[in-house]
Formats: sequence, C-alpha cells, structure tokens
Amino acid sequence: MKKDMKKKILTIIGTRPEAIKLAPVVLELKRRQDLFNFPVCVTAQHREMLDQPLALFGIKPDYDLDIMSPGQTLAQVTARAMEGLDNVVSQEKPDVILVQGDTTTAFCGALTAYYHQIKVGHLEAGLRTGNKYAPFPEEINRCMVGRIADLHFAPTETARQALLDEGIANPTIFVTGNTVIDALLWVRERVQAAPPELPKGLFEAIKDQQVILVTGHRRESFGDGFDNICLAIRAIADSFMDVVFVYPVHLNPNVGEPVNRILGGHPRIHLIEPLSYAPFVWLMNHSIIVLTDSGGVQEEAPSLGKPVLVMRETTERPEGITAGNALLVGIQRERIVEGLTQLLRNSDQRAAMAAVNNPYGDGQAAQRIVDILAKVR
Repeated sequence: MKKDMKKKILTIIGTRPEAIKLAPVVLELKRRQDLFNFPVCVTAQHREMLDQPLALFGIKPDYDLDIMSPGQTLAQVTARAMEGLDNVVSQEKPDVILVQGDTTTAFCGALTAYYHQIKVGHLEAGLRTGNKYAPFPEEINRCMVGRIADLHFAPTETARQALLDEGIANPTIFVTGNTVIDALLWVRERVQAAPPELPKGLFEAIKDQQVILVTGHRRESFGDGFDNICLAIRAIADSFMDVVFVYPVHLNPNVGEPVNRILGGHPRIHLIEPLSYAPFVWLMNHSIIVLTDSGGVQEEAPSLGKPVLVMRETTERPEGITAGNALLVGIQRERIVEGLTQLLRNSDQRAAMAAVNNPYGDGQAAQRIVDILAKVR
C-alpha cells in the first residue's frame, strides 16, 4: 500500500493513565505500520508523571505541547490544550483522532476534532457515576466526549448499556475490554523476568511483611476527606503489627500536606515518591490488599488477584463491585477502618475476592480496537 494511502490515526495523550492505556494501541498501530500512519501528540497535562510510562513503552511523541504550569487551573489547562491541539490537528489532518477516558486533554482532543470535522475514537467510553461532581471534573469530561465521539470503545457491557441509555447509536459502540489490562499484562511479564528498581531501602523494609498498597489523589476528597483517609490508615497501622503500608504520594500539595502531616514518621507506613509504572505493577503484585481511589487501579488489581477497597462514595466502574473484586468503603474513617479490619482478619474473604475473574478485559483490547480502526472509512 502506498504511503499516502495509509490511514492516519492521531493519538492524543495528556496524563500518566492515558499514556498507560493508549500505549498498547500505539504499539499495535506501529505493528501494522503498513496500514497506518500514527502520530502521537502529548499535551503534558501532567509533566513528571507522563514521561515515565511513555519511556517504558518506547513511545516518542511527535508533538509535545508541554502545557503544564505550577498551580494551573482547569480553565488554563483547557485553554492551552485547545490552542495547541488546534495547531497540531491543522497540520496533521488525520482521519481519526483517538482520545482516552475522562481527562481535560481527552475532552479538548475530542472538541478540537469536532471543530475540524474529524472522526473521534473514544477509548474507555461509557463509564458513568451519574453524579456530575464525582469524579470531578472527569464525569462531565467523559460525558461530553461521548456526545462528540464517532467510535465508542466500551470496556464492558455495562459501559455499552450506559451509552445506549443516552441515545448513542448501537452500531457505533464496540465492547473491547479495557486496554489497561493489555498494558498491565505486558509490564507484568517484564517485571517478573527482571524485577524493577525500587526506592532505596523499600524492598528490605517490606520483605516478609503483609503489604497494603495505597493510592489516593481525587479532587473530591481534598480537605476533610484526605484527613479521614489518612487517619484510617494510621489507625490500622497502629493496630496490626504485621502489616505495612506503602503509599506513593501524588505530587499535588492538596494530597501531600495531609498525608505527610498525619502519616509521616510512622514505622510501618512508607511514604514514597510517585512510582513509574513498572515498579508500581511489581508492588501491586506483592501486596495483599489495594486501597485506592484511582479508577485504573480498580481495573488493574483484579487482574493480579488483589482485593480492592475503593475510597470513594461512588464509582464509574461498578463491575468490580458487582463481581466481588472490590468493596466501596467511601472516605469516612470508620468505614475504611472497618473494611480493612474485616479483610485483614478474614483470609477466606481475601481469597474469594482474589479468585473472581476480572470483568475489565483479557489483554486483547488494543488488537480489537485497531481491527475496528482499519475498517473505518
């Protein structure tokens, strides 16, 4: 096929989760480069945390808008992303633009595509909580992308049904599984073959211990919510002498301040810098429980057989709750302590949660998505 006959797919990435979840698709497009041109544009909405997964998967962006600035507001992110993406799209004139999930970058990418009358493919389409402020601003970002997108790559049947309920045409919806499982399995093979480097002293500190991995960063928990989360973690660490917590602390000062104030200095709580994806997967694989408010981790941990406690009042990923992989414990101290205590004291319950098949995918989502892109006219 002549080069000018190749289909051009522009992939837009803004944050670390987007990089992880879009990487399998970019790699699959590269594998079929006889059929596709596949430029990649990053907005760098999150600079430090974006570059690590791009390097891990060997992805070198063709465009880097580098929009991140200290203390940026959502309006500033949106304005900078829109201006930069408009220039890239004007230059590239792709056939399809791919965006992922619910970030401001994803919304801006879809809106820019619409302004240029270019088809939009939306990965991880159809996730809903029904509360426009939880998660904030992600719920509305994802809904708005859904109104614009031409190809809806829904990870689950539940997500597909949510799109149908909103009037999205059935022929435009494709249940593919979630590409985060593709990425996770790809990385797990590599860390099992060659364990990654961990922060200094961490391996010895957690060796032969029961590890609870913590991730927490949601805007809607800023303030009292994070105080409650941290007080719950400290209470468990004080009560269970054979348990250690590892908490890679998000760079946002609204997270770092309460975490360091309440949890800093505890001998069984290890606060570390954010991890690149490979050591994070290794650490998740060596944990007995994952305590999180992250959407992606709710999908990843079940693939590794890890029970998940979700520190949110609602989740756009109900499949794990329904299947029994995860429990919703909210952001109140008492509920988190109760949920963790129950799991720590009941190994049978942990085993039952770990044994449930992951409802989020089988590691073949990227292949399905690129198969569909190959047929788009």
